[in-house]
Amino acid sequence: MIKNNAIAVVAAAGLLVSCASDPHQRAKIGAGIGAVAGAVIGHQIDDDKGRYIGGVIGAIAGGAVGNYMDQQQRKLEALLADEQASGQLAIRRISEDSVLIGVASEASFDVNEFNLKPQAIPVYGKISEVMKQYDKTIIHVIGHTDASGPDDKNQVLSEQRANTVSTYMQGQGIIPQRLYPEGRGETQPRATNDTAEGKRKNRRVDIVVQAVVEGNEQKAAASPNSLRY
Repeated sequence: MIKNNAIAVVAAAGLLVSCASDPHQRAKIGAGIGAVAGAVIGHQIDDDKGRYIGGVIGAIAGGAVGNYMDQQQRKLEALLADEQASGQLAIRRISEDSVLIGVASEASFDVNEFNLKPQAIPVYGKISEVMKQYDKTIIHVIGHTDASGPDDKNQVLSEQRANTVSTYMQGQGIIPQRLYPEGRGETQPRATNDTAEGKRKNRRVDIVVQAVVEGNEQKAAASPNSLRY
């Protein structure tokens, strides 16, 4: 146990040192330290079963999941009705225990940038407000790009955008153990990349909210495979 904790602390320190040499790492620091902290807390709670998620965040009884996610989705739809109507984002139920909030990239970022636009702040603020009310969930923040430019550049940009959103949500009071940012570059397009409209749809940030269910806590932490709209 002590050995595991020491390794985790060293890893966290390494993240902080890397920030000094690379200013672009700042968007990633919160998420990285959160993952380390989550692992430490997890082993302290239940080193044998690996069920730290339920211990840290709390879990929902299986029979109550549908209603819990229904209520959360209705709250999101009510609070973000204007943004949905204007096409800035879409809210979809993708399974009984998962809700997808797809935010158009141009609503959040300038082209080839990963700093949030000022007008995007209230959008993610509203999402964070609901996430704090319904806190028995894992929040996957997934960045996507279109196919313009080199693959490796698109991958990095998608990761930077996901980390920016995740870091902002932490600043709004979401505990880091709930946030799982990742970038998927241009690998999961919603539409063709042969048209401007298709590219616009492909540039996005997906926020997938997955319920932590008693007895199956680790499922919530698994990266979502299918993001259908």
